[in-house]
Amino acid sequence: MTSTLTRPQHKKVIAGVCAGLADRFGMKPNTVRLIFVLSCLLPGPQFVVYLVLWFMMPKAGY
Repeated sequence: MTSTLTRPQHKKVIAGVCAGLADRFGMKPNTVRLIFVLSCLLPGPQFVVYLVLWFMMPKAGY
C-alpha cells in the first residue's frame, strides 16, 4: 500500500488508474477493475471520473 496516488508503469491495462487505486488502498488491481466495470452498469459519471483520474494522476516515479 502506497501513501500517494500514482499510476504505476507495471500492472496497468489501459492507463493504470485502477492499478494505482488498488495500490493506494491495498486491494488487488483486478478487484478494482471488476468494481469499475460493474459500476459502469449503473447510471452515473464513472467513465468521466476515470478519464479525469487518468489525466490528474501522475505516473509513478515522476
